[in-house]
Amino acid sequence: PTEAKLWTVGTPQSTRRRAEQSSEMASLPICPSSPSSFLSWPHRPISLSFQPKNHSSSASPAAAHVSVQDSPPQDPAPPSDPGQNPKISSTAKFLWVNPNSPRAAELARARAGSGRRARLAAAAAALAACEPAEAPVAAALEAAFPEAPSEQDAAIVLNTAAGNPATAVLALRWFLENAEVRSKVILYNVVFKVLRNRRRWSETEALWDAMLRDGVQPDNTTFSTVISCARACGPPGKAVEWFEKMPESGCSPDMLTYSVVIDAYGRAGDAEMALRLYDRARSERCQLDPVICATVIKVHSTSGNFDGALNVFEEMKAVGVKPNLVVYNTVLDAMGRAMRPWVVKTIHREMVSQKVQPNRATYCCLLQAYTRARYGEDAMIVYRKMKDEVMDIDVVLYNMLLSMCADIGYVDEAEEIFRDMKSSMDTKCKPDSWTYSSMVTLYSCTGNVPGAEAILKEMAEAGFKPNIFILTSLTRCYGKAGCTDDVVRSFGMLKELKITPDDRFCGCLLTVAADTPVEELGKVVDCIDRSNAELGTVVKLLADRKASTESFKEAARGILSGARGVVKMPYCNCLMDLCINLGQMEKACALLDAALQLDIYSNVQTRTQTQWSLHLRGLSVGAALTTLHVWMNDLYTTLQSGEELPPLLGIHTGEGRNMYSDKGLASVFESHLKELDAPFHGAPDKAGWFLTTSVAAKHWLEAKKSSELVAV
Repeated sequence: PTEAKLWTVGTPQSTRRRAEQSSEMASLPICPSSPSSFLSWPHRPISLSFQPKNHSSSASPAAAHVSVQDSPPQDPAPPSDPGQNPKISSTAKFLWVNPNSPRAAELARARAGSGRRARLAAAAAALAACEPAEAPVAAALEAAFPEAPSEQDAAIVLNTAAGNPATAVLALRWFLENAEVRSKVILYNVVFKVLRNRRRWSETEALWDAMLRDGVQPDNTTFSTVISCARACGPPGKAVEWFEKMPESGCSPDMLTYSVVIDAYGRAGDAEMALRLYDRARSERCQLDPVICATVIKVHSTSGNFDGALNVFEEMKAVGVKPNLVVYNTVLDAMGRAMRPWVVKTIHREMVSQKVQPNRATYCCLLQAYTRARYGEDAMIVYRKMKDEVMDIDVVLYNMLLSMCADIGYVDEAEEIFRDMKSSMDTKCKPDSWTYSSMVTLYSCTGNVPGAEAILKEMAEAGFKPNIFILTSLTRCYGKAGCTDDVVRSFGMLKELKITPDDRFCGCLLTVAADTPVEELGKVVDCIDRSNAELGTVVKLLADRKASTESFKEAARGILSGARGVVKMPYCNCLMDLCINLGQMEKACALLDAALQLDIYSNVQTRTQTQWSLHLRGLSVGAALTTLHVWMNDLYTTLQSGEELPPLLGIHTGEGRNMYSDKGLASVFESHLKELDAPFHGAPDKAGWFLTTSVAAKHWLEAKKSSELVAV
C-alpha cells in the first residue's frame, strides 16, 4: 500500500506537533482505488489543506510555497539555540499538493501560461529594441524562439511590438518562414493594423503588393483595415478605390466595411454616395449597429443636414439598436452645430436615463452647444461638472466660455473662469490673446474702465500685444464711460502698434460718437475721418446742420453700398442714433429710406387683412424711433386717403437686452409711447409686443398732426 503524507510546516513548535500527527496518519493505509477508505475516517472528514493555528502568519502569501512536483520538505530538527540555524524562518510555510488532484492541474496550467506570457513579452521587447534591418530582427527572434513558434505566438508578438512599422514588416517575413502558420492572412492583417495605427500608407500599399505576390488571398478584415488606413492617411478617394476592389477578390462588404467606406465618402465630400451606400446596406438587410449609425449621423452633420442626422438617431432606436457613447456624442455634436440647444438637453437627459456614462467628449459637445447658443446657466453647470471630475479643459473651451460670458454679461462667472485659467498648472490652459480680448470686451460692455485697463496691463506683462479686437473693445469701454480723451489715446495706440483700423473699429467709433456730448464730438469725428475718410465725410455732413439732406443721403448710400455685409446694419444703426441725438430727424428718415432701398433692413413692416405690424427687433434705439416716426406718417397718410386700417396694429420690439443700449428696446418704447400718449399697450400674452385697435389708433392719429406724432 502507498503511504501519503500531507505536510504543513509552520513555526518550529507547530512543526513537531504536526510531525507527530503525520506519523500517526502514515500508519493508516490509503488506497487511491478505494475512496471509501477516506469516508471511513472515524474522527472527522479528511481535508487536503490544514490551516495553521497562527492565522496572522498564514495570511502572508509571500511566505507560502506550493509544489505539485517536489516531495514534501523534510522537517529539520529544531535547533537548541535559535541563533544556530538562521536558514529556518518562523514565517516560512510550504504546501505540497497531490499531483493527482484537479487543483494541481490548474496550478500547472497557470504556471505554464505565465511563463508563455513572459516569453512572448520578452520577445516583443527584444524586437522593439531592434534596428529595422533583417539581420538584427532575425537574430532577436531566433534567440526568443529556439523552436518554431505557433501562429498565435507570432500574432501576439507582431501586435505587441508595434512601435516601429518597418521592424514589424521584417518580423512578419521571419514568422512566415519559420512559424507554424495555418493562415498567412491572419499575420498580414496584424501588420496591416500596425501600419494603420502608425498612419503609414505607402508601406501599406507595399505590403499589399507583397501579400499578393506571396499568393495570399485578402479577406474582409484585410479590406476593412486597408480601407480605414486609406481613410485616415491616404488621399480622399483612396478608401473608395479600395472598396471597389472588394468584388475582384471575392469579398462582400460587411457592416464594418460599410461603416468605414461611408465615412470615407463623407470625408471626400460625397455625402450623396455615402448615404446611397447606407441605403444599400439596409436593403441588403445588414444588421444596423451603433458604428454605422454614428458614421451616417456624422456624414449628415458634416453636410449640414441636421434633420437627417436626428432622423437616423431616432430610426436606430426604433429598430432596436441601442445607442452607445459614440452615437450619443456624435448626435450631441450635430445638434450643437445646428444651434439646437434644447435638443441637446433632451438627448443628454436620455443618455443619463439609459445609464450611458458620459466622457470628456460628451461634456465638450455640451459645452460647445450651450456656449454657441448663449445658454449661460447650462454652460456653467457643465463647466463646473468638468472641474469636479478633474477633466482636461483646454484654452479653446475656456475662450468659448469667456466669449459667451462677455456677450451675456456674466461678469462674476467670467472672473471665476479667468482665475481658474491662471491657477492651472497645465500650459494648455494658460490665457492667450483671445482670453484677454474676451475679458476686455466683458468690462467694456459694462463701462468698467479700471477692470479693462487692469486686464490690458496683465496682458502686457504676460508678453502679449493688444490686437485690433482688444483696442476696439477698449475704445468702446472708454466711450461708454464718457472718457473722450482716452478714446483718442486708444486710437493713437493703433499707429504705435502699426495696426490698420478695420470696419468694426470704425463702427465702434460711430457708436462712441452717438453717445458723445456735442462739445466733444469733434474729437471723435476726427478719429473717424483719420480711420476712413469717406465715412468721416458722411459724419461731417450729418453733424453740419447747413448741409443738405440730399447730399448726406447720397454720401451715406455710397459708404453703405461699398461696406461689407456684416457692418452695413451697425453703420446704419449708429448713424441714425447720431441723427436722433443731434436732432436731425429729417436726415435720419433719409438714411432709413436709403437703407431700405439697399435691403439693409428687411421685413420692417408686414401687412395682413387683420393686422399691420412694425418689426423693430435688432434695431438701435435711434433706428427704431426713426422707423416708428415713418410708420406713423404712413398710417396718417393711409387715413387721409380714405383707406381703412386693419382691426389690429402691433409693434414688435423683442424682449431681450438691446446691444446698442443699456436698456432693452421694449422698455425704451414703453416710455416713449407713454410720452406720445399713443394707445399702444404691452400684450400680456405676447412678450415684446405693443398692440392697439384700429379705432383707438384712428382717434389718436386724427387728434394730432403727423409733424407732432413723435417728440424726440
